[in-house]
Amino acid sequence: MRKTLFSLLMCSFLFILISCSTEKSSIVVSEFGNEKLTLGEFEKAYQKHTGGLEKAKQDSISQYKNFLDLYINFKMKVKDADERGLAYDPSIVNEYESYKKQVGVSYLIEKRLIEPAVKEMYERRKIECRVSHIMIVPNDMTQNDAYNLTQSIIDSIKAGGSFNKFAEKYSDDNYSKVVGGDIYYITSGQVPYEFEDAVYETAVNDVYPKPIKTVYGYHVIKVTDRIERKESIKAKHILVDFKDENGNVDSAAAYKQIESYRMQILNGADFSQMAVQFSEDKYSGVNGGDLGFFQRRQMVQPFDYVAFRLPVGELSEIVKTDYGYHLIQVEEIAPMLSFEKQLPELKNLYKQTRYDDDKVKFVEQLKVEMNYKLEDGVIEKIANLNDSVTFSDEYWTSDFRNKANAFTIFTINAKPFILDSIVNNTISVKTFTGKKITKDLLNSALDDYLSNLLFEEKAQILDKSDEGFAELMNDYKNGLYIFKLQEEEVWNKLELDSIKIYNLYLETKEKYNWPDRVNYSEIFSRTDSLIQNYYQRILNGEEFDSIATNYTEKFNLRSKAGNYGFVDVNADELSKLADELEVGSISEPKKVKNGFAIIKLFARDPMRPKTFEEARAEVSSQYQEMESKRLEEDYINRLKSYYQPKYYYEELNKAFKE
Repeated sequence: MRKTLFSLLMCSFLFILISCSTEKSSIVVSEFGNEKLTLGEFEKAYQKHTGGLEKAKQDSISQYKNFLDLYINFKMKVKDADERGLAYDPSIVNEYESYKKQVGVSYLIEKRLIEPAVKEMYERRKIECRVSHIMIVPNDMTQNDAYNLTQSIIDSIKAGGSFNKFAEKYSDDNYSKVVGGDIYYITSGQVPYEFEDAVYETAVNDVYPKPIKTVYGYHVIKVTDRIERKESIKAKHILVDFKDENGNVDSAAAYKQIESYRMQILNGADFSQMAVQFSEDKYSGVNGGDLGFFQRRQMVQPFDYVAFRLPVGELSEIVKTDYGYHLIQVEEIAPMLSFEKQLPELKNLYKQTRYDDDKVKFVEQLKVEMNYKLEDGVIEKIANLNDSVTFSDEYWTSDFRNKANAFTIFTINAKPFILDSIVNNTISVKTFTGKKITKDLLNSALDDYLSNLLFEEKAQILDKSDEGFAELMNDYKNGLYIFKLQEEEVWNKLELDSIKIYNLYLETKEKYNWPDRVNYSEIFSRTDSLIQNYYQRILNGEEFDSIATNYTEKFNLRSKAGNYGFVDVNADELSKLADELEVGSISEPKKVKNGFAIIKLFARDPMRPKTFEEARAEVSSQYQEMESKRLEEDYINRLKSYYQPKYYYEELNKAFKE
């Protein structure tokens, strides 16, 4: 009965979901020509435009209406482009295919390699594991012998042997072997990825069933703890040194002393005040014992172990380290940063640790996906045809090329590739340039060529299997259409009619005015003594322009003798200083940003209207903008007349509703 009821509830839930989805795709918010725009498509486009669902939900009906108007204009343009046959325009086809290859490779690497890996890394970094290991370095033995020894240790431990004893006896990690192989807490990105994968696949108190090989050797891995990771904590402490005031070690007295401090704090004494008064850590004591924020492993292990287990505000037991006895109190636990904020660091970690190996594995996957087939023995056959031809320009005119290209070297999805493709890719690579084309070099050149080729070939068909990429490419194609239409309907029809531009100036010339301006020059130096020297030389009769040309430290102004031309009096600090001078006069040295300056005022130009010549560029720009807008409106109106769009604004009330 219970199972039947559950099944009925699930069916009802699924029916509601399907009904909601179907309803959104059946509600029409606009029609144009023989096309219909559904509420579902509108919502998808609107979210992309506004930056997400939550933002879209908060917008008003008027905002939805405005977007619908603009979106239908866009859709009509795309339909017009289709009817004009722009999909077959050679310039658009070439640009589309080039972009598809370029972006497709980046998209493939990002979506199939980087994105899944960094998401996994982020999830793993929410957890930290305490790990012990036994490391076998194959110094005086073969790789096979090292593997077998490591496996025999695993088998012995699984049969009941002591991990700690095996670590002490066999491990080549001299730091951890003395503590039973313990390497303390780790998280993702801190150890070789092969080691990390095994750790996260192993339960607490279990040993990974197989030897793990890293660059350091073979490892037996045991997980001894797994806890939620704290990004960092803020804590304070009180330290009592083992040594007394005479420098003699007296750990018993030190323990008794810190025990008394602990009792006082438990009975209500303020931790920070106690730290100021009694802590023997002279750096943190004056600040109430404050250590600020720190991460795992930044403190000595006994301190670290206790601090990262303490709840906020709780007083620790007495902790012993090499520095003395401590009392610890955690004040704050920093929240884990969001995935977005950690993304740059995660990508960097991934590329440093496992990207190269993952890429090699991915190439092997692509070989299977893309039906890669290397023809048996063909590399050797081609190499045997060659007497002396090298990876150089001589290849293209050689008889060897004609003979070699009779062979298909490999196929991808039944598409054949010949020697030309490999040579073209590698001819400029230093590893190959000028060297004879041999079997070994051909195999190496093939490997060098193949990974990029597989990515490019996959990118060419990626839109058929990846909805996200298909959508990306469709957006780009529509962008090319819109650009071409704007070119044909607006930009190519723009005519800069000088009479109309002049008439526009007459109609709007009150908009074009010069502010109060000054024309001045400057001698600048970062050194006070130098600027004083230049000023004295001017007083002694040396020309201002000569000193500015030779000595001003704003090197881009030396060719202009330090002259700025006419500048708005309120433009900056210098123009304001220049405005205080009489025409023709020179200032005393002034302290300015980054140094010192002497200023000479040449002329003033009070506020006045700009002449047509002075305003021509601005008026022409305004004219172009007005004409572009008019031509755009004319084009939209022609589309509306042809496609007769209808807008069902009332249906937008249902947008982004559950």
